Amino acid sequence: MLSVVQQAALAADSGLYSVGLIVATLAVLGYVVLVVGALISVLASRQGIGMKLVWIVLVFMAPFLGSLLWFFIGRRSTRYPYRTA
Repeated sequence: MLSVVQQAALAADSGLYSVGLIVATLAVLGYVVLVVGALISVLASRQGIGMKLVWIVLVFMAPFLGSLLWFFIGRRSTRYPYRTA
């Protein structure tokens, strides 16, 4: 039979495990949403097929970094295209 202290320790461990599992699940879900969102955004952008391919390869090769770079740098370049005279 378990003592009161052992039962309390088991309950605390179980609670921490549940919180950790929820945090890990939310982190993975956020990661997936970021990567899928980046891929959809790249495909829907007005960039040429060559630049789209470069961004897609970058997102697949380094998903977290590639997605962040797309949202902070790549999308900006599609909003303000270079003008040619």
